[in-house]
Amino acid sequence: MNASDSGAEVLYQARIPIYPRSVKGRFRALKWGILTLAYGVYFLLPWLRWERGVGPDQAILFDLPGRRFYLFDLVVHAQDLFWLAGLLMVGALLLFFVTTIAGRVFCGYFCFQTLWTDVYLLIERLVQGDRVARMRLDRAPWSAGKILRKTATHLLWLLVAFWTGLTFVLYWGNAPDLVAAFFTGKAPFPAYATALFLTATTYVMAGLAREQVCTYMCPYARFQSVMFDADTRIVAYDEKRGEGGRGRHKITRELKTREQRRAAGVGDCIDCGYCVQVCPTGIDIRNGLQVQCITCALCIDACDTIMDSLGWERGLIRYTSQNELAGKKSRVFKPRTLGYGLVLLAAIAALAWSVGHQAPLELAVIQVRQPLFVRLSDGRIQNSYELHLANKTNEPLQVAIMMHGLAGGELDLGKFDSVRLPPQRSLKVLARVRVKPHHRHKGSRAFLFDAIPQEKPEIGMVSAPATFYLPGAEH
Repeated sequence: MNASDSGAEVLYQARIPIYPRSVKGRFRALKWGILTLAYGVYFLLPWLRWERGVGPDQAILFDLPGRRFYLFDLVVHAQDLFWLAGLLMVGALLLFFVTTIAGRVFCGYFCFQTLWTDVYLLIERLVQGDRVARMRLDRAPWSAGKILRKTATHLLWLLVAFWTGLTFVLYWGNAPDLVAAFFTGKAPFPAYATALFLTATTYVMAGLAREQVCTYMCPYARFQSVMFDADTRIVAYDEKRGEGGRGRHKITRELKTREQRRAAGVGDCIDCGYCVQVCPTGIDIRNGLQVQCITCALCIDACDTIMDSLGWERGLIRYTSQNELAGKKSRVFKPRTLGYGLVLLAAIAALAWSVGHQAPLELAVIQVRQPLFVRLSDGRIQNSYELHLANKTNEPLQVAIMMHGLAGGELDLGKFDSVRLPPQRSLKVLARVRVKPHHRHKGSRAFLFDAIPQEKPEIGMVSAPATFYLPGAEH
């Protein structure tokens, strides 16, 4: 609750509405370019066709029933999901590396929250007008015109939100078929649930919550200070230039030229407030580095516009570091950035090597442990295993299954000694291994299962370790 007359503690502050003003400039143009690219990739990629020898013809498809992810020519199988951990590690290291050098540029240019909020603000601006018009509309009493503008704004927001949710769903099935099924009521329930959930969250986050997501919900804003130092480039206000000796001052007849202002001890900041009006989180960059700043640089465009109109040099607000503001040199190559960079390169190299050296045939062995072993009527000991074979090629493979390293061992696969694996498919085979025990044989013995391609010897034999358990092993 808010503070009351009784002096109760303030638990939170009521939200102050923010009406960002439009601005033009090089950073705004860069943001529009990144937004266009990001939206183009996200919304059009499910419709991109990709011819494969085996599998769907959609460029990006996450096939959960088939337990495969199709990424252009790369097919990621269930057993390759450790690549996801590697990709997340690369993403985290890249974020840390970039943050130490350039601050929160990810938040300002690439974050989904920023990209979608920019589009929602554009819609609001097109329907309701720029900053002053929107403020006036909110203060005006309800009328037919106000209801029409507000309704149109929210309907367009919901349309973009629904389009966002539906597009996400299309990555998990063949896009043309899934769209037809979706609008005819024949799509699976998870498709409707996912689309509805993302529609609601997109509408709330980008349309209603906006800057509160960055300020209160996003953890990145809280731990960014750990990665900042005096050399990190941030969006900063040059207080020495802007304040002078007597502070900032508006343009007046007596304080119009820089010569007049310097003679009076007044800085270059004319206190127009344009930098505050364009800020999507509503902060005043002149108050120094703040946790709400997402480094979008729109305040730089705003200040540069004013400086250009006055004929003064740009840079009153600019990308700089605390060391540069203090007149010192700023370092890029330092132990922290070098450390992040080297680890990042190593992680990228390891992930690329793993993807590039994907085995065409894989074999994994799982011991059947209930029971661990069985004593047959003739005295032999039997262990059972599940063999998991995966053919990652685009052609069928005839694979012989053998074993070695277990003296006296007998392999029983039933009525066959080889299996045929369809392309891009996996198969489970139940194998039984029997050994006639010797009185000196107790405990466990290691051996290997072998999978040998019959028609494509160039693939080579694949082996997987296993353990044979004898009486006494359970102890």
